[in-house]
Amino acid sequence: MVLEKINNPSDLKNLNIEEMNTLSDEMRDLIIKKVNSTGGHLGPNLGIIEATVALHYVFNSPFDKIIYDVSHQCYPHKILTGRKEGFTDSDKYHKYTGYTAPEESVHDIFKVGHTSTSVSLAVGAAKARDLKGETGNVIALIGDGSLSGGEAYEGFNNAAVLGSNIIIVVNDNDMSIAENQGGLYQNLKLLRDTQGKAESNFFKTLGFDYYYVGEGNNVEKLIETFKKVKDLNHPVVVHIHTVKGHGLAAAEQDKESFHWILPHTLDKKEDVKPVFTESYESVTTDYILKKAEKDSSIIAISPATPGAYGFTREFRNKLGKQYTDVGIAEEHATAYASAMAKCGAKPILAILSSFVQRTYDQLSQDLCLNNSPASILIYWGALSSGDATHLGSFDIPLMSNIPNLVYLAPTCKEEYLAMLDWSVEQNDYPVAIRVPFAQFVSTGVEDNTDYSQLNKYKVEEEGSEVAIIALGSFFKLGKEVREYMKDKLGINATLINPKFITGIDEKLLESLKDSHKLVITLEDGMLDGGFGEKIARFYGNSDMKVLNFGGLKEFTDRVPLDELYQRYHLTKELITQDTAECLSLASVK
Repeated sequence: MVLEKINNPSDLKNLNIEEMNTLSDEMRDLIIKKVNSTGGHLGPNLGIIEATVALHYVFNSPFDKIIYDVSHQCYPHKILTGRKEGFTDSDKYHKYTGYTAPEESVHDIFKVGHTSTSVSLAVGAAKARDLKGETGNVIALIGDGSLSGGEAYEGFNNAAVLGSNIIIVVNDNDMSIAENQGGLYQNLKLLRDTQGKAESNFFKTLGFDYYYVGEGNNVEKLIETFKKVKDLNHPVVVHIHTVKGHGLAAAEQDKESFHWILPHTLDKKEDVKPVFTESYESVTTDYILKKAEKDSSIIAISPATPGAYGFTREFRNKLGKQYTDVGIAEEHATAYASAMAKCGAKPILAILSSFVQRTYDQLSQDLCLNNSPASILIYWGALSSGDATHLGSFDIPLMSNIPNLVYLAPTCKEEYLAMLDWSVEQNDYPVAIRVPFAQFVSTGVEDNTDYSQLNKYKVEEEGSEVAIIALGSFFKLGKEVREYMKDKLGINATLINPKFITGIDEKLLESLKDSHKLVITLEDGMLDGGFGEKIARFYGNSDMKVLNFGGLKEFTDRVPLDELYQRYHLTKELITQDTAECLSLASVK
């Protein structure tokens, strides 16, 4: 294997073109095998292999800084920068994160997992170089899908007038996660169709020197162009046309489905039909489709990640003009939804918890300050064992403290549908719903709650001495704690389903003082600024004791969920033990 000769990027310089082509094939095989085993971003990485080989052949990392956008295309880079064991040795498949990580290698400049960032980061790196009187190339790699993000435009705007070396490699595979959306992509297509010769050129308009490589999976062509731009003293864009999923027929044919895959996707037989199981995603899409048939003002909105919400091609096609994918543009998505709601439409915006951070200003200013009655569905909001870049534990502190917003946490299908229907039909508030990121629960009992009566909690089980307020997906944990506490401490605790994240039921909380000594809050997210603190603040200097259970304020990185639950005391055993200590009871038997 040629790869056996490669332990760091400098080893590439000893290879000829034929060997680099062989190396590319070997890397492709390794990536396919590993990702099929572990899951991960398959299509983007297969498409960027040759460009990665060419970049490291021409430039001198880490002296020359290669800065990745979103990290969906960093696997080949990791293989070439001393981490190939993470792809060749199945026992070490999980040793390295799927994103760039400076703690792993000096060749990774930033820890990155969100899109549209590389150009801004590269401008900063280049400016620092210039201020210190240093030399070297700064290269930003950004995919065409990431160009729809506002930060990308801001970065390009500043990069164009930097007045010194910065090389922006635009990896154009004519795809975002799903299809590209927006007017910019018409110009990219024109540039592809004319081999970069069209007079209308977005990058030249901004002031960049411009190079086009139509064969973006041809190592020789890429090397030729990268040599031309190396050490230039002005900003330049190298626009390369690659094939997403290159080298794997299934990934080339179905680029959306193979952007990211689950483990063993490639092992599945074509003649085996998947077994349908009801999920919060299927419940959502069924609701929207039925609602949209009767109401033309209903519209579903996705910021480039439709698969995460169950927004399949079939779903999108059925909705037609009542569906918008805004591309990677969470900021625009929120303002867009706000304006439609303000003007009489009924937008339903789906967004991942991790990406709420990208649109905080729009949530606050464009949506809530204007009190626009849009419906926001927050997916994957929970403590998780995922990468540090994609944690879903910060949405409650971020969102629940914005005025006017009603943030709801259902515990089951029936509550979720009732909340969603109320949100869509009411005109008084912007409403967000934290879609449970847990095992699907259906009680079979219709929820008739009047959600217009804000901040009314529901007592599910009457008790005394201890009250357990279990929010959303942690309601199941609350039930488990109640039963365990009854068995081990002899306490028949009150169990409360708060339903509302953004407000407190003062009347109910006040009533607990009569027969309770301790209130426990459980939330599947970060404690600081979260739900539990609202309860603790209410009781203030009263005699009521409060224990808040949730996550600590920290970035975790691929920590197993069981380990996190132990760390945060989010088990029935540890919660009960803490309860016993708080009440000065004997230890749990």
